[in-house]
Amino acid sequence: MNRNATVISISMVVLLLALPVWAQEKADETAELAKKLANPIASLISVPIQGNLDFGIGSADATKLTVNIQPVIPFSLNSKWNLITRTIFPVIYAEAPADGIDSTSGLGDIVQSFFLSPKDPVGGWIMGAGPVMLYPSATEKTLGSDKWGAGPTAVILKQQSGFTYGLLANHIWSFAGLDDRNDISATLLQPFLAYQTKTYTTFGVNTESTYDWKSEQWTVPVNLTLAQMVKIGGMPIQFMLGGRYYADKPDGGPDWGLRFQVTFLFPK
Repeated sequence: MNRNATVISISMVVLLLALPVWAQEKADETAELAKKLANPIASLISVPIQGNLDFGIGSADATKLTVNIQPVIPFSLNSKWNLITRTIFPVIYAEAPADGIDSTSGLGDIVQSFFLSPKDPVGGWIMGAGPVMLYPSATEKTLGSDKWGAGPTAVILKQQSGFTYGLLANHIWSFAGLDDRNDISATLLQPFLAYQTKTYTTFGVNTESTYDWKSEQWTVPVNLTLAQMVKIGGMPIQFMLGGRYYADKPDGGPDWGLRFQVTFLFPK
């Protein structure tokens, strides 16, 4: 065997030996990305585009489509702390819920949260807290509050044995805006539970319960979701589909709904 053939043979053996290690590293990387997506304050740039279809609204059994564009951007402050921003830009199309009311579409009010979070879990728990802001960005009167709002927000969660469970909460009070619009005092409680399989499939359940202290009314959608992480052209993307049932709601509120989401990931 000549020298070139020997070199080629050795190279092929090294390549074959390295392939399982490389494949395992890629699999571990994908699993870690899927795990981070279950964490709302993970140190990972992501852009979820979430569609929500609600049915059975008002006397006309109207449908409402809300597309939430929700970029999550982390900032490393120092060796111990991260600042994570989560912003929700809602784009809405709402059918007329009753006779004499027009259908509307446009941008809703923007909600932006800031979480100061330690980089290392505390006793196994991941946590973060900070302010939440409400911006009166709605392009139509019926799609927003015409109020500026602010308040505290916090999240605490744990990840172990494929499970992620925890609670995200905030409270928003209005402090400025049009005097002829109702003031805001609303609490969001979002307990969540997710399980991730070895094939990067995530099963989830949560409630996004809101209590309006002004009207003394709960809105409690219970969401069941199924998500799958894939790579397209080397870019990690998660697709999610789910349904929701409203356990409690205001008069004329929706009966049930669907959720679909595409999340683009930008790992470092």
